[in-house]
Amino acid sequence: MARMREQNEKIKQRRADVQADEAAFKKTQEAEQQQRARIKKVQENVDRSREANAARKMAKVQNREWDADKRGGPKARGGGPQKDAPGSPAAEGASATPAEDTPGSPENAPSEASGADSDRWARGRGAPGGRARGGRGSSTLKATKVGGSVHAMVLDSSTKSRKILRQNSRENAQILKVLQTPLRVVIMLQNLIKRDPAAYKEEFLQQWNHYNSVRQIFDINPDEHAQHLRELVSFIAQVATCYPKETAEFPQQIAMLLLESYGSLAPEIRKTLVQNLVMLRNKGVITSIELLKTLFPLLPRTTSSTLRAFIRKTILADIRSANLRSKNHKLNRAVQAMLFGMVERGMDGEVLGDRGKLRAAAGPTAERSAHNGDEAMWAVVLTKELWKKGIWNDTKTVSIVALGCFHPVMKVQSASVHFFLGSDDEDEDSDDEDAIPDIKSLQHQREIKKKTRSIDRKLEKQAKKAKKKRQQKSNATSTNFPALQLLNDPQSFAEKLYDNLNRYDKRFSLEHKLLLMQLLSRVAGYHKLCVLGFYTYIVRYLTHKQLRVPAILVALAQSVHSLTPPDALLPVVRKIADEFVHPGVASEVIAAGLNSIREVCRRQPWAMEEDLLGDLVEYRKSRDKAVTAAARGVLQLYREVNPSMLQRRERGKTAAMGLAEGSQPLPFGHTADAAVDIEGLALLEDHLQKLRDEENGDVNTEDADAKAWEQWEVASDSDSDSDSDSSGWINVDSDNAEDIVVSDSEDEAEEAAAKTAAAAELEAAENRISTLATTKILTPADFALLADLRVQAATKAVEAGGGTKAKRKLAALEAAKKAATEVSTAEDTFVSENDILGPRKRAKQDYAERMESIQRGREGREKYGSLKGKKNKEAPSSSTNREKARNKPIMMIMSSGAVRGKKKASLRQKQQKLRAHIERGKKAYH
Repeated sequence: MARMREQNEKIKQRRADVQADEAAFKKTQEAEQQQRARIKKVQENVDRSREANAARKMAKVQNREWDADKRGGPKARGGGPQKDAPGSPAAEGASATPAEDTPGSPENAPSEASGADSDRWARGRGAPGGRARGGRGSSTLKATKVGGSVHAMVLDSSTKSRKILRQNSRENAQILKVLQTPLRVVIMLQNLIKRDPAAYKEEFLQQWNHYNSVRQIFDINPDEHAQHLRELVSFIAQVATCYPKETAEFPQQIAMLLLESYGSLAPEIRKTLVQNLVMLRNKGVITSIELLKTLFPLLPRTTSSTLRAFIRKTILADIRSANLRSKNHKLNRAVQAMLFGMVERGMDGEVLGDRGKLRAAAGPTAERSAHNGDEAMWAVVLTKELWKKGIWNDTKTVSIVALGCFHPVMKVQSASVHFFLGSDDEDEDSDDEDAIPDIKSLQHQREIKKKTRSIDRKLEKQAKKAKKKRQQKSNATSTNFPALQLLNDPQSFAEKLYDNLNRYDKRFSLEHKLLLMQLLSRVAGYHKLCVLGFYTYIVRYLTHKQLRVPAILVALAQSVHSLTPPDALLPVVRKIADEFVHPGVASEVIAAGLNSIREVCRRQPWAMEEDLLGDLVEYRKSRDKAVTAAARGVLQLYREVNPSMLQRRERGKTAAMGLAEGSQPLPFGHTADAAVDIEGLALLEDHLQKLRDEENGDVNTEDADAKAWEQWEVASDSDSDSDSDSSGWINVDSDNAEDIVVSDSEDEAEEAAAKTAAAAELEAAENRISTLATTKILTPADFALLADLRVQAATKAVEAGGGTKAKRKLAALEAAKKAATEVSTAEDTFVSENDILGPRKRAKQDYAERMESIQRGREGREKYGSLKGKKNKEAPSSSTNREKARNKPIMMIMSSGAVRGKKKASLRQKQQKLRAHIERGKKAYH
């Protein structure tokens, strides 16, 4: 049913999407139709105005000719002879033309004697007293005198009318050019060009030439034709794919305009140019490298937050899409080179620090330095974003941010150091904590509300979201481990950090120095580096009155490792003991000092002196719980790592037995015997030989190895955290241990000797040198099986009476196996301030603090007190019957009719009530 519901919902969603697409298509068609209608209307208006102008000018010409005929005849008109001779062509034409063939001739007109009729005829036919009528029909000219030449008059008038029409067509073309601006026509032309580029190539070339002219004018005067340039750029960018040869230089022109004239461009022009350049990249006209070469320099120069966010989003999206299916190494190398250059360009500046007085003394130099750091800052920010999204995870990415740690601008340094410390991720996690939905409140709402499927789906969705958030929070680490691992030459990196810290100690603020100390200590601790000058530098800050001294102690403890020389740590430990651990300070200070000494000595046990250790251990008798716990931690640490430095009464039973057996820790600089073989490899060889013997030697070694690799890959991809026996890629048959029978006979000594001999034989078998590694390539499955066999052998040795040494070895093997299956976190590797401060008792609040907390709790309430009474309600009313029934005494309810009716109800009535209750429960989900 659930699957069918999901399918129905998907079908509904698809139908809705199709309807939305149809509506959008219809809307687009309607807009195009409206645009065509507007263009058609404009054309009609142009044609109408052209005809009206032509008619008016023809009427004026006719009126001037009529006046000239009336005043002087043909002479004033300037056409033909002054007098019509008998033999002239005009006279012959006039005499040869019958009256009925010339409807406008004077024969059909009134005579000269009848002046009123003649004047009325002139006004009706186009005389000076009247205007031409009928539009185009008014161009027909009429003769005004009997003796005139009608044919010459018509020819002369038609020649002039043609000239006027040509002049009007030129004027109307200019009018049309003005009216047909890109805002009205370009959209239609753009649509037509996309449909048929070859048919509208001339129109495109006209717009292209116009764009070049406007661009040249714009280069001279940016305030002129700005709006027109925006429209032309948008038009050409839309149709650039239709004419690739003609627009080959168009992207470069936009890029040069942005890079060279960015400061003089208006905000709208900048936005339009950037958007069209991105559109050209989306259409494949330019490559990603060409686009990014233009966008990277714009980031530090852009003052508009909207445009800056658009450029940033475009850069990240373009690089992400290029690396979506597989790594685009060519693009990545080019972009990384550009980012590296952006950071490197400002490395020659002077370090001014982040203290207020020094920056104020620097004046304009500080502002110039900060401006130069904008480019490097954007490079670091973009690199961090690409790393965070998992697009880049190589050494070059880390090298870009590592270079930013030594930039002279403080904000670039701080951003780069925070990347390695993982502080940005912690801030984002803290912001996301409020976004985790409250599942209990949703479950409560489901109980009190009507049961519907939508509420159930919402509850399941929120439960999945909360589970995902909790998993992300538990899997997140505070330190960027891969970035620390991928550092190129970590020793040089740590030495440069210390050099920066020591050289500019007076210029850096305490917060910035703490950041550098934290990064230096983590790099040194993780890679086991020796920067001995750091310990002499940090000694000056080891006082209990120093601000942020817990963070300084954390940096000190993290920088220590097993290869740190004890001679460099002895003065530091002595300084901590003298400043923090003495009766003249508070108990919190003593606890912090003891905890920091414990963390330092846990990493390098030889950094402690015997007399100092004895004094520190005595604090376990303190009355303060935090001090007692810290002192016991130091005592327990040295019972495990070096009990010989403790007094005899303080060593404990296990440590004393170990010393009696002769087990001593190796001094600093000494190592155990050189390994000549893989430890326990003989056990694996015996196990494989046993398997071959059981299968009578019918085992193909190559096929078995290939199978082992395949099974290991399957097991490694699984999410199971179980051990190797249950992971699914190999099964190990463990030998059943025989039950140990305790006897009181006289043979106990012999049995004990036999057990000791058996344990010795097992240890000798494990330490036997094997030749398996020289004859076979060991697979990951072989190493996992070897670990299991070693644990089994150690278990048998303990059961056979191997003693304390065998037990310690078994515990170490089990711990190593558990550590190999678990993922190490930052809490297990590095130190936090809580580890230094230890458990602290919450201080009791005084009266002022209690009253302040009460006042904070009352914020947001209208009035302090209960709203139970009628007078305090907004609408006073009595209680309901349900409220009264809830408060009735139990004895009254027991005597009620409803309760007695339930007791006396028949079986039939009870079945009816049960069936009705079941039906109501079913209807709740419909």
